[in-house]
Amino acid sequence: MKQTGNGQVKQMGIGRAFSANFLGHAPSWYKTTILAFLVLNPILMFTVGKYITGWVLIVEFIFTLAMALKCYPLPAGGLLAIEAVVIGLTNPHSIYHEVELNLPVILLLMFMVAGIYFMKEGLVYLFTKILTKVRSKVALAFLFSIMGAVLSAFLDALTVTAVIIAVAYGFYNIFHKFASSEKVYDTYDINHDHIIDDIYQEDLNQFRGFLRNLMMHGAVGTALGGATTLVGEPQNLLIGSIMKWDFVDFFLNSAPVSIPVLIAGLLTAITLEVTKFWGYGYQLPASVRKVMEDDANAKDAAMDTRGRIRLIIMAVCGVLLIFSLALHLAEVGIIGLMIIILLTAFNGVIEEGRIGHAFEEAMPFTALLIVFFSIVAVIHDQHLFTPIIQWVLHQEGQNQLVAFFAANGILSAISDNVFVATVYMTEAQKAFEAGGIPLEHYNKMAVAINMGTNIPSVATPNGQAAFLFLLTSALAPLIRLSYMEMVKLALPYTVVMSLTGVLATMYLL
Repeated sequence: MKQTGNGQVKQMGIGRAFSANFLGHAPSWYKTTILAFLVLNPILMFTVGKYITGWVLIVEFIFTLAMALKCYPLPAGGLLAIEAVVIGLTNPHSIYHEVELNLPVILLLMFMVAGIYFMKEGLVYLFTKILTKVRSKVALAFLFSIMGAVLSAFLDALTVTAVIIAVAYGFYNIFHKFASSEKVYDTYDINHDHIIDDIYQEDLNQFRGFLRNLMMHGAVGTALGGATTLVGEPQNLLIGSIMKWDFVDFFLNSAPVSIPVLIAGLLTAITLEVTKFWGYGYQLPASVRKVMEDDANAKDAAMDTRGRIRLIIMAVCGVLLIFSLALHLAEVGIIGLMIIILLTAFNGVIEEGRIGHAFEEAMPFTALLIVFFSIVAVIHDQHLFTPIIQWVLHQEGQNQLVAFFAANGILSAISDNVFVATVYMTEAQKAFEAGGIPLEHYNKMAVAINMGTNIPSVATPNGQAAFLFLLTSALAPLIRLSYMEMVKLALPYTVVMSLTGVLATMYLL
């Protein structure tokens, strides 16, 4: 709308109004690109066929993920998914089937992330103590990596990632609010930096880099630990059930590859911080450390008996959470719902509005994940991976194991780990049952598939659900963690861990 000379408001034209409404305040070039995709796909469909159009759709969807800081991927990616159904690349039944297969992950996001929200106060308290006591960045990097690995080996990578996101967001919020020149906090907005005092601008940028480093060390750690055990990742459970492996069998069969990769990953974390290479090496500014210490001391001094009881309840629920997940007493999402009930009941959170606020972080990502499964349905229905699968199955001996590792890694970096593992394990199982391969080689194939879906896929945010969750979280724009920044920071890990995995598959498996 435009103000005229006589004070009347002139209505915006229909075209301009549509353009302004479409994808909101996203850049014009981004809106034009998405519209071009939507026009291009039907044309490709009727000229070059479904197979090529399917691959083009994957590239387009990855583009929406890469531009997550410009526009949350759900609206634009969702339009692509809807169009895929309309032009016949997939159908609602296939999408629903993919959702069914991944229901445990969806329940996890709906309930476990909300459960972590109600533990945020206790987690920030604990990690603030760690952050202020451990002054070495190298030690912190190793600590975040090893904690991510150990917890993911027995819990779940998404759960662990939700924890470190909650902690980092709490840290950032404390310093950002302190550094704000706008001390009237009813109008305070954590997303705005124009209210930051000039003397703290550089420290804030340094703090962002520090948090980016720790988040990447922790996220990669979840992949390292998640690859080692039966319960570490959803696809591990799938592989273990097909192979009839229990927890110990899975660990021992995978160990010739998973343990060298774990060691290489932890050494990479240390090396990156010592050398300050490739975007790593950011230190915690002294001003931030002081704010953290002062905030912790102030909260300790102000904490009454009710506050201490709240922390005790959170600690007890944390132990119960670890115990329940480690023994896999129920699906992860159901355990998360139990944690929500216990924390809200015993800590007095009984208003619907306060409880509902806990679900705000996870629900947009849950919707995005279902859109992602729509793209996976296209891959399945159009058999986009079939040529690669057939090439791998025609390899022999150790070359075939390396091919399984590499192909699963590449395809998992594009698609969904569980989907890729399902496809390859089904084909391997068919070959074994047909009598084409001995049991020993079949076991090795399963390990190669497991490690392939878990390790090289750290190359991209869409390769690991935990990485994608981090990318689309409320924290990512605050610490300037874009898609390409994640790819860049993951690259040293990707190279070292993938090479280690290939060599271990060739010579130790």
